[in-house]
Amino acid sequence: MTRTLLLRGMLAGLIAGLFVFAFARWAGEPSVDKAIAFETSMDQVKGEAPEPEMVSRKIQKSVGLLTGALVYSTALGGIFGLVFALARGRLSLARPRVLAAWLAVLGFIAIVLVPSLKYPANPPSVGNPETIGVRTGAYFLLIAISLTAMMLAVQVGRHWRKSLGSWNASLLSALLFLLLVGVTSYFLPHIDEVPTGFPASLLWKFRIASWETQVVLWSTLGLFFGWLTERSESLAQIQGQSSRPREEMHYS
Repeated sequence: MTRTLLLRGMLAGLIAGLFVFAFARWAGEPSVDKAIAFETSMDQVKGEAPEPEMVSRKIQKSVGLLTGALVYSTALGGIFGLVFALARGRLSLARPRVLAAWLAVLGFIAIVLVPSLKYPANPPSVGNPETIGVRTGAYFLLIAISLTAMMLAVQVGRHWRKSLGSWNASLLSALLFLLLVGVTSYFLPHIDEVPTGFPASLLWKFRIASWETQVVLWSTLGLFFGWLTERSESLAQIQGQSSRPREEMHYS
C-alpha cells in the first residue's frame, strides 16, 4: 500500500509540475528577465563586463524550467504520498480528499509560507554572493524548525482534542505553532541585501509570483492525489462487493 501511495504521489507531483511550469513561465519569467536587465545595466554603469551565461536564457526558461519543475514536483509528490500513508489512520479525517487537502495546506504553511516570510524569494541581482552560504543555511534551518513545530503542534492538538474539543484544540495548537516559529525565527539572522535603485514593484511582483507558483504546486498536488486515492478506494470497494456473491456461491 505504501508503494502504491508513493507512486501515486509521484504521478500527482508530475502533473502538478506541468501546471507549475506553465504558470511560472507566464507569471515568473518576465520578472526574472527584468531583474537580469537591471543587473546588466548596473554592470554597465560600473564599467564591468557582464558575466558570461553558462546556459542561455532561452534554455533556462524553457527546457531548464520544465526539467526543474518536473523533477522537484515529482520528488515532492513522492514524499507527499509517504506522509499521507503515515498520516492515514492517525488523523481523524476519513475521506482521502479531505486528508490530502489538509496535508497540502499544512505542508504549504510549514515549508513555503513561514520560511518565506523571514527569507522571501529574490530575483537575480538581489543578494550578496558572499553571504549565500549563510542565507541558504538559515533558510533550510527555518524550514526544519517550521516542520518540526508543525508536527509537534499536530500531535499536541490530537492530545488536547480529547479534553478540550476539536475547535479549542485546533486553536491552541495553531497558537503553539506560531509561538515556536515566531520565537525561533526572531533569533535567526536578518538579511536585507536589496541593491539601491532596484524597483520595489519588480521585487514585489517576483515574490508574489513565487508564492502563487507554490500555491499552484501544493493545491494541484493535494487535490489530484486525494482524487486519485478516493477513486481507487471506491473502485476497490465496488469490485469487492461484486465478487462477494461469487465467493459465497462457491463455498456453498
